[in-house]
Amino acid sequence: MKVSKLAENLIGSEIIKIGNQVNDLKAQGAEIANLTIGDLNADIYPIPARLKEEINKAYQNNLTNYPPANGLLSLRKSISKDLKNRWNLDYNENEILVAGGSRPLIYATFKTIVDDGDRVVYPIPSWNNNHYAYLTNANKIEVETSQENNFLPTAADLKPHLEGAVLLALCSPLNPTGTMFTKDQLSEICELVLEENKRRGENEKPLYLMYDQIYAMLTFEDEHFNPVSLFPELNKYTVFIDGISKCFAATGVRVGWSFGPAEIIDKMKALLTHVGAWAPKPEQEAVSIFLNETENVDHFVDDFKGKISKSLQTLHNGIQDMRSRGFLVESIKPMGALYLTIELNYIGKSKPDGTKITNSSDLVFYLIDEAGVALVPFSAFGNSAEMPWFRASAGGLSLNEIEKMLPRLENALSQLK
Repeated sequence: MKVSKLAENLIGSEIIKIGNQVNDLKAQGAEIANLTIGDLNADIYPIPARLKEEINKAYQNNLTNYPPANGLLSLRKSISKDLKNRWNLDYNENEILVAGGSRPLIYATFKTIVDDGDRVVYPIPSWNNNHYAYLTNANKIEVETSQENNFLPTAADLKPHLEGAVLLALCSPLNPTGTMFTKDQLSEICELVLEENKRRGENEKPLYLMYDQIYAMLTFEDEHFNPVSLFPELNKYTVFIDGISKCFAATGVRVGWSFGPAEIIDKMKALLTHVGAWAPKPEQEAVSIFLNETENVDHFVDDFKGKISKSLQTLHNGIQDMRSRGFLVESIKPMGALYLTIELNYIGKSKPDGTKITNSSDLVFYLIDEAGVALVPFSAFGNSAEMPWFRASAGGLSLNEIEKMLPRLENALSQLK
């Protein structure tokens, strides 16, 4: 059977491939510490009780017909108010678009801005930008980052690639690393975007900045910064991606939002009307009410991120303890999100049966089999398969499960020679 060229050349998710093996082994009774998926165990991290209460109430009140294409007005007003109170960002309800999570909004941003062959710039590692670039037939420019800069791009990294580009895609706190921009780092990049747009003529498409801040409320010590608060003149070039999936531990509730220039948001809305990507009406109604309860929101988020931070810090401390005892490992102090960045520098080593670990995927599946530990290699986020860095997501495990898996990880690595 013939299919489209787009379908024929779609690349499957490496994360899903790893997850499938983990699920198969768990079904056979294996004990696996699954650190792969950027999700949360809802028994450990349930959604806010007030949010759940309002969702149930909305269903009882039969709010089950179509919502408006751009989201309930009450929700967009709540988002507008929260943006002002939390980040001092001024966006009215007509500059906000609600959808079923952040993914349709990212896709709509790409499709609204990018024509065939247009240049799109993004750092690696980063989540899914390569797939969205493929879906829009973009000319993707992947900018490799370094451990020295916490795997975040610097202005110097990006500057050679922005001429002629129509979209720069950034995320902070970053998936997959859990690291985040400092004020100076982000400011220097913002200045580049402004300079590039000042250079362009009136008939040339601007350089837009897509800023994914879905993890913005899950920061542990450092302050989250965004482009428009730093440079208000960037408001006409910046499209934000945000929502409840991470900050409210509500990955399955599917309420995300985008905000930015009205002319871009309007076109994104028009596109998504043909996709039917709206968030369910009861969930929208519930979020509109809960988001207005600032004290309840802050109480939930502070408690939630305190627990996630403790789990990530425990994992970080375990890796650092192994490093102090001569293991070829490293980790970057967790700053935000659900993730710890871990180096396991064992590519090229041999397993006990004599076969060699030739790439990061080999090491992933060895650790699943021998340690019951599942990680995601940075090759799933655009880097080479020889890169020995991995994402560990703490949301699916209890603190006790993380503590129990560390000796298993150490034992498996000690067998590699």
